[in-house]
Amino acid sequence: MAAGRFAPGHLGELTQLVPFEMVDDVLERTGAVQSRVRLLPSRVVVYLLLAGGLFAELGWVQVWHRLTAGLHGLAAAVPTGSALRQARQRLGVAPLRALFELVRGPAATTATEAVWWRGLLVCALDGIVMSVADSPANLFGFVKQRGNHGGAGYPAIRLLALVACGTRSIIDAVFGPAVIGELGYAGRLAASLRTGMLLLADRNFAAADLLTDLAATGADLLVRCKTGRRLPVRARHHDGSWLSQIGGLTVRVIDAEITIATSTGRHTGSYRLITTLTDPHHYPAGELVTLYHRRWEIETCYLELKSTILGGRVLRARTPAGVDQEVYALLVTYQILRTAMTDATDSVPGLDPDRASFTVALHTARDQVIQAAGVITGTAIDLVGAIGHRLLTTLMPDRRVRTRPRVVKRAISKYQARGPNIDRTSYKATININILLTPTRLTERRWG
Repeated sequence: MAAGRFAPGHLGELTQLVPFEMVDDVLERTGAVQSRVRLLPSRVVVYLLLAGGLFAELGWVQVWHRLTAGLHGLAAAVPTGSALRQARQRLGVAPLRALFELVRGPAATTATEAVWWRGLLVCALDGIVMSVADSPANLFGFVKQRGNHGGAGYPAIRLLALVACGTRSIIDAVFGPAVIGELGYAGRLAASLRTGMLLLADRNFAAADLLTDLAATGADLLVRCKTGRRLPVRARHHDGSWLSQIGGLTVRVIDAEITIATSTGRHTGSYRLITTLTDPHHYPAGELVTLYHRRWEIETCYLELKSTILGGRVLRARTPAGVDQEVYALLVTYQILRTAMTDATDSVPGLDPDRASFTVALHTARDQVIQAAGVITGTAIDLVGAIGHRLLTTLMPDRRVRTRPRVVKRAISKYQARGPNIDRTSYKATININILLTPTRLTERRWG
């Protein structure tokens, strides 16, 4: 452990992924080093904020108790809630933002099919809305979301992330007031795209100007768009796909019918995908339609943030600056958990990162914090660590193809329930993809 007043500044075994030297460098570069060594040095406050992402259901005094629970024989400070608040305010947002810049990115992993496709790193772009504390300061900086029955809920922020689908690690993220739509934030993530990436996105991101900007980065795109969108037919390919134009961008269009069959029957839906991968021989249409399903990995990422970590709770911070600080801390904590998970699965050749349980990683990391264990490695370095060993002994089974309706299984409020006749069962499913060979007649008439 660190000595003296710095001893509570740790994150258990995860400290090895955000070591003291990294935090001290961030504090130095952002001018956030304390002018004198207080009871709560700046380094300690950084780790307190990161620990808050592991114990999101606790107040800051209780989080402090978790950090100091394993410091046997050390006289740790016992700060009040007010002292912890003032320490977080002194620290500011900049160190957490800089720390996120250091840890973000696709977690290093072996070239498994779950991470790469035909030499391209598969990524996804999407956004969510997160609720913040209903305080006067937050109400000044953010807007309340409308409720389901005409009332207003909590003030909210919008978070948009670029995620590596195979490892669900965060390549980059932006956030701000929810009154700004997803398209308003998406362009700010273009700087993190590069050649060798394949970006998956839903039809909300199929705007011509945005697609042009994203493609200009060198990354390739695979984006869903509305099936009724009128697009010119420039040329047809043998696999049923066809070349078209969106603004100044040449794209390949794939129309497909996807049929899901379960024991209760069959359901068929139509999809139209547009992609900058224009070579049908090297990038077959059927494989691209199947690949697009990986976009849902970002939905799982958001589920882990909002449900597994936050448990559906609002963020603690009661000021906009505090919200920024807390969100960056939450993103850093999520990212280093994902890095620890990837390090574990990479130790077993061919193991899909998807087999590791985020819930197991979270709770094992919490245990390590409470025990103040594994903060500094010994002379024999174990790259997997306690978190990794726990993950490898509790691997989840290979993913099965399943389907279930997007409804609440157990509503918090009886007014949100959809009635007893809604089927909430998960079913095993088989999927059949049928590539449509020609565009619709409406498209032909308009652009033929």
